[in-house]
Amino acid sequence: MFWAWIGAAAVGLSLGLLGSGGAILTVPILVYLVGHDEKSAIAESLAIVGAIAAAGVVRAARQKRVDFRSAALLAFPGIAGSYAGAHLAVHIPGSVQLVLLGLLMLTASALMFRGGPRTAATASIEPHEGDGWFKLTLAALQGVGLGLVTGLVGVGGGFLIVPVLVFVRRLAMPTAVGTSLAIIAVNSATGFLKYLSQAGSGQLELNLDWSIIATFASIGIAGSLVGNYLGGRLNQKTLKRVFAVFLIVMAGYILVRQAPRVMRAEPPPSQVQDPQK
Repeated sequence: MFWAWIGAAAVGLSLGLLGSGGAILTVPILVYLVGHDEKSAIAESLAIVGAIAAAGVVRAARQKRVDFRSAALLAFPGIAGSYAGAHLAVHIPGSVQLVLLGLLMLTASALMFRGGPRTAATASIEPHEGDGWFKLTLAALQGVGLGLVTGLVGVGGGFLIVPVLVFVRRLAMPTAVGTSLAIIAVNSATGFLKYLSQAGSGQLELNLDWSIIATFASIGIAGSLVGNYLGGRLNQKTLKRVFAVFLIVMAGYILVRQAPRVMRAEPPPSQVQDPQK
């Protein structure tokens, strides 16, 4: 369990250091270090990531780094997407969800190698200038897509949300990072509640460990504070590239472990027949 706590600290530190992307480690840590099944790990990850994001958005709001208009434009459609993603999880094997997570990790690493959006290019542009129906519709569709990813594989998706906020909503980087936390908190809470409701109705079997959720969230919040403090003192470009390499290694491990299960087309737990019936 020692390595699990180290993993929880790594999630918080990476979130604080990089501003996004760190939460993508939560599910693999819960599966491979803690030993939880995929469905439970994804549900627990939503609770943990949501709690860390909620704590972060409070801090960001105090520093006036949250654009609530942009957050609402993506978060409210994201509720529908996260709900749908969690609903789809009942019908998808856990191995497939982890393969999707592995592919998402590779996407995140590619974005980090590219360097991500630059603050200087957008800091002087007024956010949501000239909003029209097209931009609002585009924001809504993006919000649904981001929520779908959150509900389906249990990640916050900050590495996807931040570029949308910078390039589409035209926010400066510090504000985009703070705003993304608000969106992540809403999407994660929605997905987690949907998983709970499906477990309560018997559609999905979950074995949630509330002590693990509370401990990971607490360590993650503390780690994010330390990471936030250290982030301004370290080279962000180097940090992101090191983290990107780590994501590639982790994604390769997940894909090697889960691909054979996907090829065997294992049915999701909800479709496995009880031999006593």
